[in-house]
Amino acid sequence: MQELIRKIIGDAALQVGKVRLDAPALVENGNAVPLTVSVESPMTEKDHVKAIHIINEKNPQPHVISVRLGPRAGRATLSTRIKLKDSQQLIAIAETSDGSFWTGTADVIVTLAACVEDRL
Repeated sequence: MQELIRKIIGDAALQVGKVRLDAPALVENGNAVPLTVSVESPMTEKDHVKAIHIINEKNPQPHVISVRLGPRAGRATLSTRIKLKDSQQLIAIAETSDGSFWTGTADVIVTLAACVEDRL
């Protein structure tokens, strides 16, 4: 996971704050876990969120999604549903127009895992 974070942010510092990652703390089924990422930003030409990245620590593919934004988006908010293999931490990273990176996390407990293949 740290390698993926470095791939996204390069040598920049990852700062905590500005990013709110909302996901249920406990989900019965990991096949469709709802989440919303919102970033504090005026979304002006000079000060806006350029991208939102979501990653997880235990799925076979840790890079969930990257979304590019611009000042005309109005709000820096993303809502989606994802599969989770197991209980784990989700991480959202926001890239801003000034080149800074901000992060927020959420821990999710999954009682019935997704991303699992039955073997005969």
